[in-house]
This record gives sequence, structure tokens and C-alpha cells, in this order.
Amino acid sequence: MKRMSDGMLLRICGMLVVLAMLATGWAFAEAKDDARLKSDVVVLFTSDVHCGIDQGFGYAGLKAVKDQFEGEGCHVLLVDNGDSIQGEPIGLLTQGAAIIELMNQIGYDIAVPGNHEFDYGVERFLSLSETASFPYVCCNFSRDGKLIFPSYVIREYDGVKLAFVGVTTPKVLFTATPSTFRNEHGSLIYGFMQDNDGADLYAAVQSAVDDARAEGADYVILLGHLGNKDYVIPFTYAEVLEHTVGIDAMLDGHSHDTDRVVMKNRDGREVIRQACGTKLEGIGWMRICAADGSIDTGLYTWNNPVPVPKLLGIQNEMSEAVDSALASLGEWLNTKVGVSAATLTIFDPTAVDNAGRPVRIVRTTETNLGDLVTDAFRVQTGSDVAIACGSSIRVNLPRGDIKLNDLVSVYPFGNHLSVREVTGQQLLDALEWAVQDVPHEFASFLQVSGLSFEIHTYIESSCRTDDDNGFAGVTGEYRVKNVMVAGEPLALDRTYTVAAVDYLLLNHGNGFTMFDGGKVILQSGEPDYAVVANYIRDDLKGVIGDAYESPYGQERIVAVEEPIH
Repeated sequence: MKRMSDGMLLRICGMLVVLAMLATGWAFAEAKDDARLKSDVVVLFTSDVHCGIDQGFGYAGLKAVKDQFEGEGCHVLLVDNGDSIQGEPIGLLTQGAAIIELMNQIGYDIAVPGNHEFDYGVERFLSLSETASFPYVCCNFSRDGKLIFPSYVIREYDGVKLAFVGVTTPKVLFTATPSTFRNEHGSLIYGFMQDNDGADLYAAVQSAVDDARAEGADYVILLGHLGNKDYVIPFTYAEVLEHTVGIDAMLDGHSHDTDRVVMKNRDGREVIRQACGTKLEGIGWMRICAADGSIDTGLYTWNNPVPVPKLLGIQNEMSEAVDSALASLGEWLNTKVGVSAATLTIFDPTAVDNAGRPVRIVRTTETNLGDLVTDAFRVQTGSDVAIACGSSIRVNLPRGDIKLNDLVSVYPFGNHLSVREVTGQQLLDALEWAVQDVPHEFASFLQVSGLSFEIHTYIESSCRTDDDNGFAGVTGEYRVKNVMVAGEPLALDRTYTVAAVDYLLLNHGNGFTMFDGGKVILQSGEPDYAVVANYIRDDLKGVIGDAYESPYGQERIVAVEEPIH
């Protein structure tokens, strides 16, 4: 028998190694037979920055990473998967304009709208998109049935075409102010392929992918603001990928996770999905290898509380631009409001998740910060009850001096306080809607003031939803029991005054449709953060004291996990 040469043996071993890597799907997506790239393509991506331009890597650190890859001769693209223009005072006070300017400066190539891009209204976002030097892409955002942005864009390098398809969660109609998507008669004019079973969304993504392939795309990358949370079912990234074909990789956002997942599409072929967290704690990357055309993804992470630019002393055009943008807010944000004896929190003080990050509890249970803000709403308006969505309370208030900047960071959406008369039944329905997913996170979970109640978690939720994912009734036993208002049992036929932001109380925000019909006592009063500031200054005399010491609040909300016999 003729002996195989060493060179031949090495070549065969090398081929077996490559085949094994491709078969696992964990190292690379499938290589392209006709790869023609002369240099690697590196796609850097951000998601859910929420105006954290000086946090984590910061825009200065992001620019340094981008420059490094370009210096190595790679083809580099920078993309964003949504929720960039809201989340910190700089976004609120400029209604997103300052963030778009910075994104232009750093050189973003493509972006996808997230649900929070619409927090300042649809028309405001559309106006901002016209000032962007990069295109927004979205295959499922339409007005009167006509798409507003391109479904995809194609970028070409060394003769290889990369298509980037954009998709935004249809839950935007539920999480942004619903009225912004309707005309003056209340009719829905903007849509996101929001049918209940997800079929329209899957079809929209597939159509965009097919069109991109027909235009000659060698690769199709899905840029998503979908996420993986239960409350977005049937619009999770996994459901979209399971119902489509032709997508080579997905870069995703919305749920603030950092997961890398390899899953099978409709035809059983493996697709990588990569996320990158929030507030620039991570920079996601996707690399197309010039040697064999294969795809890999990953994440650069930064867990140090000191941001990269500050710790490493990074000085570049973006560090200067960020410093200038933040300085322009002036002394107004540094105004001292009061002092707190304890940290007012949205997180569990001890528990951490698998990645070592604090566990957020403000969307599942009472917290001292939830108590503070709802007390402010109730006391400042003289209402019987106040409520606030846990999802609207965004960051901790630190122990020690409290500045106006801290309160704007807690409430970065620019909502205004309103008061409405509601019946006891409407209030009970609101509480039931709020606790439907407990013990799991739910954006509509309510922090409360002026009342207390129990959640009997062993009872399955029977809340029904309407076509817009809002409250449509309760078909079975209520999970909420023993509701007390000012120490007395809730009377279903009695009228109560309720204070909350206009988004929730007047505009069906987060699905709270049950308040319709009640008399409006106050409409769009002071901004939410200003109400909290006034409460601390005027009613608490500048001192947040012992009443708010416990991170778990004052036992206004109590979970009952099994029947009481």
C-alpha cells in the first residue's frame, strides 16, 4: 500500500478540523463556497445604549475599538439595534437630538428603531431620523400599510454583498405611548405587523430576506430589537428565526441580555444570535472571515464601575464630543434636591444573576424607590391612590445627596402627572393586569401608594388582551386579593382619585385600558421627576428618612404563594 505523504495527511486533518467546526455551529456559521473577501468584515454593534454615552465603554471607547479594527485593515461597520436616544437626561432634555448628533460623529452605518425611539412621539423620531447620517431600517414599521423605512440595506466589500434587515418588536405599541400611533380620531395609523400569532411579522422578515437575496446578497444579517422575554411572545428572536430561512446571523437587542445562542431556522440550518446588553457594558461583534467566508460572533465586555474612557484615559474626538454634550446641560442638573439616609433601589440588595449582575426587582415586587415616587405622586396631588409602572423607574437613587440629575435619570421619559377618577373595579382590574406575570418580570407591574394588596401567585392569571395587547378583561379568579385603600377594604362601586403619569392613566400605556371613562381631574401636569423633587423638598423637608430604609418597601404588596386554609 502506498504511504500517504505528510503534506497530504496534514491537508486532510485540516479539512476534518474545519468540517468539525462547521458541524458544531458553535464556532462559526456555514462558510461560503465563493468567499471573495480580501479582508475580514467586522460588524460592531450596540443595543439599548439608553443615552449611556459615558458609561461602560462609552462612545469614546467604542470609537477606539472601531479605529483599532480599521487600523488592522478590516472592513468595519458600526450598527445600532435601537433604544439609543432615551434613558438619561441628555436624551430627555434634547428629545434625542444630542444622541443622534453623537451617533453621526462616531460614524454609525445603520440603525434599527427600538421601542424607546418613540418616547418623544412618532413625528419627533421621524424628524430625528432625517438628521441622521445613517439609514434606519425596519421591515415591519408602516403608516397606513406603507413601510416608512427600507426593509434592508446592502453594503458591498470586495465584491461581496452584505444585506442588513431591520425588525422592531410589535410590542412597541404596548410599551410606547399608544396615542402617538393614532390619529386625532383614535384610529391606529402606524403599525408593526402586530397580529397576535406572529405570522405577519415572520412574513415581513422573510419577504425582506428574500428581496435582499434576489438583489444579490451573499450574506443576510438580521438586526433586531426583539429580545427574549416572555412578555414579547410571539415576537421573540427565537420565534422569528424558527419561522424564517436565509438569515446567516442575527444581532439583537431589547431584552438587555448578553446571550450568544445557536439555533435552527425553519429549514433546520443553524443561525447564530448575539446580544450585547445595555448602557455600553458590552460591544457586540460579528466577523466574516476572508479566508473561508465563515461567520463568528462575540462580545467585548466591561464590568468595571469606572468607565473605560476614564480608567484608561482615552482621548479622542468622541471623548471631547461627549464631554461637550454633557457639559452643555449646565448647572441645572446639579441642583441639590435633598439627602437620603439609604439607597433607594430598583434591584435586590443581595441577589445576582448568572452573570454576576444585580437582580432587578422593581418589576416584580415593592421597593423603597417605588414607594417614594408613588408617595410623591399621591401627596403632591392630594389623590387617594397613586400608581407607577416598575418599568418606568429606571435607576437607583444613591444614598447621600440627591441632585436633580438623579431624579431625571430615575424618570427619563418626560411623562407628566395626571389625576383621574376611577371606580374600585377599575382599580382592581389595573392591579390584576399588573401582576399577571408575577413572579416573573413584567413591564406593567405597579408600585403603589395609598393602598395595599396581596398577590396570590398560586392562582393562574386569566387576564385577556385586546388586539392592541391591552387589557380586555379577567375571565377567572383574581390573583389580587384583600385590597385596602387608606386602611379600608376596596369598594368596587366607589369612586377614587388616582394619580399616575399621563402615559399610563390617559394613553393606555403598558396596556392599561381599564381607566377609560373616568373624569380627568388633572391632565399632563408637571413632569414626573419634578413632582418627586417637589415632594422631597417640600413634604420631606429635604430628608428621605427611615420610612424608606428597607429596600423591599413598607409591605404594601405581599405575595401569597399557597392557599391559606
